Amino acid sequence: MTIQKKVTRNFISLLVAMLFAAAMAGCGGQAAFSQDSTQVTTKTVGPGETWVVTKTTHLDKLIVGEGAVLKAPDGSSLTLTVDGVETGQKLVTTKGVDTRIVAGTYQGDVVLTVTQTNTIPYQGLNFPLRQALYLDKTGIVASKSVLAAVGGPIGTGPDFDGIRIQSTGEDFNGIYVAGGQYTVKNAEISLIGNGRCDLIGYGAAIVANGENTRLVLDGVNIHNKGVVRTAVIADGGSRVIVKNSNLSTRDGVLPEDYVPSADLAQMRGGFPVGGSLGNCRATNLLGTNTQATYINSSISSEGWGVLSSDGCTTPKLTAINCNVAVDGNIGGYGTYAIGDATETFLGCVFNTAYDVSTLKGGTLTYGDSAPQAVKKLNTDLDLRLTDEELAAIPNKSSVINSDRFGVMCTGAGKVDISGGTVFNTGETLFLDKGAAVAFKVDGSQGAELNARNGVIMQLMDNDDPGPGGNPYTEPTEAPKKDANWDLTSSDNAATAVFSNIKLVGNFYNAIGWGKSGSSGGP
Repeated sequence: MTIQKKVTRNFISLLVAMLFAAAMAGCGGQAAFSQDSTQVTTKTVGPGETWVVTKTTHLDKLIVGEGAVLKAPDGSSLTLTVDGVETGQKLVTTKGVDTRIVAGTYQGDVVLTVTQTNTIPYQGLNFPLRQALYLDKTGIVASKSVLAAVGGPIGTGPDFDGIRIQSTGEDFNGIYVAGGQYTVKNAEISLIGNGRCDLIGYGAAIVANGENTRLVLDGVNIHNKGVVRTAVIADGGSRVIVKNSNLSTRDGVLPEDYVPSADLAQMRGGFPVGGSLGNCRATNLLGTNTQATYINSSISSEGWGVLSSDGCTTPKLTAINCNVAVDGNIGGYGTYAIGDATETFLGCVFNTAYDVSTLKGGTLTYGDSAPQAVKKLNTDLDLRLTDEELAAIPNKSSVINSDRFGVMCTGAGKVDISGGTVFNTGETLFLDKGAAVAFKVDGSQGAELNARNGVIMQLMDNDDPGPGGNPYTEPTEAPKKDANWDLTSSDNAATAVFSNIKLVGNFYNAIGWGKSGSSGGP
C-alpha cells in the first residue's frame, strides 16, 4: 500500500470547505462537517490489502488491486466519487446488502467520503443506505450526506433549486428525506447501475420516509437504469407531491446467480403469471397512510410497473393530467393497488403493455380533471396548489390504452369510471380473478369501454399464487356447477353497474364451477 503526498495543499479548496462547514454547523444544529479532510495525490491499495478510511480523503488517483478492501470504520459507510459522480461500488453478494469498491484505477477529482450509515432494517436484514443528500427536520444532515456527489447550488433548504446527482455504482441513493418540509426544483438525477430493494428504496433516486415528511418535487428530471433503481419512493406516512416532472426508469441486468423470488428481502422483478416482467418499477408507495400525488408529469418504466403500491396500508395514490407508460415490450402494469389503497386518476393518458391497473385491494377511480374535482383533491390531500396552479390545469378526460387487459382484479375493491374516460384494450377489459369487486361505469359524459377481443368482463378462478402461494393447476375433470353459489346474492360477489353507456362485447362467468372453492362470488 503506497501513498504519494502533495508538497503543497490546495488551500483554496480547504478554505471553501471550512467556510461551508461553518455555515452548515449553524444549520439546524447539524455540525456535520466535523469529519476531517485530507488531501493526497495518489493512493495504491494492493491486491488483497485492506485500507480502513477513517476520514474523508481527496485524491488525484486511486488504484485498487484485485481483492483489495476499502472500508470505513464500524457504523460508517464509505462512498467513492470521481469528478462528482458516485462510482465503483458493487454488491459483495447477490443475497447480501453490503457493497464494496471494486478493483480499478480511478483518476480525477477523487473523493472517498466517510459518512454515518443510514441503516434501514427490513425482512431480517439491515440495509446500509448511502445518499448524496440526507434531510431531516433540522435541515441537511451532512454526517449522512455524500456532498461530493451533489452538483449545482446546494444551499441550506428548505428549497433546493438546480442540484445534480449522478451515480454509476450500485445501491446509491440520490435524496433521502426523513422529516421536515422541503421543495426540490429543477433537479437532474441519473442513477445508472443496479439497486437492491425497492421495498425500502435501497438504490432509489428519491426516498421520503416518515409521518412528518412532506416533499415537493417540481420540474425534476430523473432518468435511472438498473435493477430496482426506482425513481421515487414514498414511505412511512410521508407526503410526496411531484409536479411538472419527468421520471423514467429502465431495466438493468440481474446478477447471474439471482433466482426469481417472491421473498420480499430478495424480490427484484415481476412475475410471468402477473404479466409484469421486468426488474425496475418507476415508483413505489409504501407504509401506512402514505400519500403520493403526481401532477402534469410523465412517468414511465420499461417493464414491471409504473405507479406501484406495495407493502402498504390505506395509502393514497393520485395522478392528475399525467402520462403513464410502460414503454417496453415485456409486459407491466400502469398502477397497482393493494392494502385498501385509494387511487385516483384524472385526465391521465395510460399506455401499458399488460394491464392498466392491478387491483389486489382498494378503490380505483378514473375520470376527468375537471376544476371542481381537482380543487377537491387539492383540499383533501393538502396539496397546497396555488390558485394560479389550479387555473393552469386543463380539463382533460382520461384515455386508457393497454395492449392486453384493462383492470385485473385479484382482491376485493371498487372500480369507478366516469367523465369522458375511454378504455381501449387489446384483450378483456375487466379481468376478475375470483375477487369481490364492485364495478361502476357512468357513460353520461361520454365514457367508453372498447375491448378489441370483444370481452368486457371475464370472471375466473385466481391463477396468481402470490408470495408464498401455490401454483395454479388446471382441473383434469370437466367442471361441475357448485350448488353453493347463490346467483341472486351480491354478498362476496363481483357486481357491475353500467349506466348511460353503449356496450359492445361479451360477459363471461366461470366462477361457481370446478375448483372455484373460496375464490370469490358469482
